[in-house]
Amino acid sequence: MNISYKWLKNYLNLTEDAEQVAKNLTSIGLEVGTVEEVQTIKGGLKGLVIGEVLTCEEHPNSDHLHITTVTVAPNPTLSPEGAREIPDFGKNPLDPENEAAWGTPENPLQIVCGAPNCRKGLKVIVATLGTVLYDGEESFQIKKSKIRGVESFGMLCAEDEIGVGNSHDGIIELPLDVTVGTPAAEYYHLENDSIIEVDITPNRSDACSHFGVARDLYAFYKAQGVEIELKRPAVDAFKVDDEKGLEMEVEVVNKEAAPRYSGVCISGVEVKDSPEWLQNALRTIGLRPINNIVDATNYVLHEMGQALHAFDYDKIKGHKIVVKTAEQGQKFVTLDGVEREMNEKDLMIWNAEEPMCIAGVFGGQDSGVTETTKNVFLESAYFEPVSIRKTARRHQLSTDASFRYERGCDPLNTINVMKRCALLIQEVAGGKIASQVFDIQSATFEPFKVTLEEKRCNTLIGKKLGAEKIETILKALEINITAESTDADGLKVWEIEVPRYRTDVQRDCDVIEDVLRIYGYNNVELSESLHSNLSFTTKPDSVALQRRISEQLSAQGFNEILNNSLTKVAYYENNEVMTLDTCVKVMNPLSQDLGVMRQTLLFGGLESIARNNNRKNFDLRFYEFGNNYHYNAEKRQTEVPEGEEPKPLKPYSEETHLGIWLTGSKTAQSWVGAQEKMSFYTLRAYAENVMRRMGVHVDRCSYEPFSNQLYSDGLMIIAPNKKVIGQLCIVDRKLRKQFDIDNDVYYADFYWEELLKQNKMYKAVITDLPKFPEVKRDLALLVDKKISFAELLAAARQTEKKLLKDVYLFDVYEGKNLEEGKKSYALSFIIQDTENTLKDNQIEAIMQKLQKAFEQKFNAKLR
Repeated sequence: MNISYKWLKNYLNLTEDAEQVAKNLTSIGLEVGTVEEVQTIKGGLKGLVIGEVLTCEEHPNSDHLHITTVTVAPNPTLSPEGAREIPDFGKNPLDPENEAAWGTPENPLQIVCGAPNCRKGLKVIVATLGTVLYDGEESFQIKKSKIRGVESFGMLCAEDEIGVGNSHDGIIELPLDVTVGTPAAEYYHLENDSIIEVDITPNRSDACSHFGVARDLYAFYKAQGVEIELKRPAVDAFKVDDEKGLEMEVEVVNKEAAPRYSGVCISGVEVKDSPEWLQNALRTIGLRPINNIVDATNYVLHEMGQALHAFDYDKIKGHKIVVKTAEQGQKFVTLDGVEREMNEKDLMIWNAEEPMCIAGVFGGQDSGVTETTKNVFLESAYFEPVSIRKTARRHQLSTDASFRYERGCDPLNTINVMKRCALLIQEVAGGKIASQVFDIQSATFEPFKVTLEEKRCNTLIGKKLGAEKIETILKALEINITAESTDADGLKVWEIEVPRYRTDVQRDCDVIEDVLRIYGYNNVELSESLHSNLSFTTKPDSVALQRRISEQLSAQGFNEILNNSLTKVAYYENNEVMTLDTCVKVMNPLSQDLGVMRQTLLFGGLESIARNNNRKNFDLRFYEFGNNYHYNAEKRQTEVPEGEEPKPLKPYSEETHLGIWLTGSKTAQSWVGAQEKMSFYTLRAYAENVMRRMGVHVDRCSYEPFSNQLYSDGLMIIAPNKKVIGQLCIVDRKLRKQFDIDNDVYYADFYWEELLKQNKMYKAVITDLPKFPEVKRDLALLVDKKISFAELLAAARQTEKKLLKDVYLFDVYEGKNLEEGKKSYALSFIIQDTENTLKDNQIEAIMQKLQKAFEQKFNAKLR
């Protein structure tokens, strides 16, 4: 939220500069992002001066352009009292022999202008050569140009071209008594200001305004012993001029959603541009002035934190306001011209026949103030925060009004703010208060009552502030002390009432936190004593193991990614593997892109790959630790202890997973070697490294092939205890196309909880290096094509459990010179006895036993 330093000074007699004020705000919990010196109008109107059109002739080559001569410096002989230093524009290129300064009455600027109201004798705003004009974020510089064959050395400006208004009907016509040569910034009374960007946390609805921030600063300065006064916007001048001037009836149907609704009618207003001070105040904080009525409501919104709405009284059918919810499916066109379908829970402001605006969120297209408005109905209300938040999210709307209403405005301030705005409207637009003050209140808004103990303050803060200091801070925070007593230790106990605008302060610990932030966290000294206790960590330590795996993968060239647990609903629509029915749905999603909790890490990783691919980064290694979420409505307790009633289990589950993604090239092409693409075997190598680091006996694991809608091919990883601990997959081409990914993507998904169980079973054993050598023997086996290496490996281990240390597959052959339906496996067997040197007859016996086992189980033959 942008806070104007100059605006703050309306409420506090600040002596410190904006930078120091920003530091003070951060110290009391209103964290400041940046402090920026700004101009009310971008560019500060630099290079723009007041000029006078001396001549105006028709352009010979155009039916709408004019050739003018303009002076931007006064003639001292004609008006000595207005003489100014003449800007030096150099020699006039139209008359280079003339030594007189260019831009004077004797040597004027030649400017081509297309405005229909351009004529001799006008006082205008001139953009001289080199001036930079801004249109939003874009800018352009005024340069010498040739228009239809005639040179032009500047520009005569319209309101919207320099940011002082919205009109583009013609060039600005200034009063004839203004002095030529006056800088435009001086004429429009522009002053620099400092914008303090305050990051408002959701609990600090009371600080969503300039006065709210000033109120916190006041408490800070009072706690520091600074003599300072908090000036509240005065409303004493408010009075009803004619209670029966305009007829109006107000009815609140939905009292729960609108506990308090206030309003008043104002007649005889004149809608026009706001005065300069009001326009400048709004521009400084980033708002565009619209007209004096709307600007007044926006000003008070940012001044007091209470949203208001001005209706055109004459457009309110039946001259009746009804506060009630919309009809289900009802169509409503909002101020931005968008037709929206309303929900039966959306609170709206109706006239006698139809809705006029979405309460607390957005106005309607046909009920707002326009240039023809003469009478207005000014609304100031307190709407139930949850209702407003749900409506705003439902329609994907975020406005200044909803931002404040959904956090909770001050229900006791609606009348005061309404009076303040009505007085401001009378100041800038005239008019009379032409009705009674409507105030329909269906709930009582008592202050939050809290018992505060000095002893508990000392305990939580870690320092004895003293009763006097605590009382000073409480009073500065407008917390009322209704009673006080002492406890057994002689320390004070206060009964206090917290104002309703502090929606986040309802317990004693909340009050203590407020006292501490105003006192200053930095003022609490570090204790010289150290208190500690013994902690117990269950083994295996999941966090430590995640850190270990992260370090391993990062060292291998991987980048860690972190994706949102909220994901798109579309990923699970028409998904046969993970259906929408098993998703954990968000009740009030910010959007359909954040509508459900993820069931897999896969889609988030594919989004990251697509984002990188779009930026020409194709060779990627990613990993992510994250939770997946599942919903099962039919989940119930299956085993019930005797004598107990069955209890339903929570249908939600949450699991931690480790995801690994590979795509693109493993190695780039260079003089060392050719480019090598990632492959499924690359993925398996990285995955098995992770398994080894987690203590899984990789050589005892088995793999089962599978495929589905998401994966064209895959292997389920089955641990030695027959538990599935993960899967290795090739992402299906159709799924890749949904993300616009051209390269193959290889994905490993580990079930982290199962890996932790494997790690728990792992026991590290220290043994001496073997004294006796190992022996290697090879076999080339001819087997059926359906036989896998995993089956041969399992058979070998089952046949020789003592001396067979390892088995390697070093060649697979299918092709010529083999029987149909056959393939050849070339295997290496590592045999070792750790206690004796192996003899030839022992080795031969083992190999014969292995060969016989292969023949019996797989009908294998030696090649």
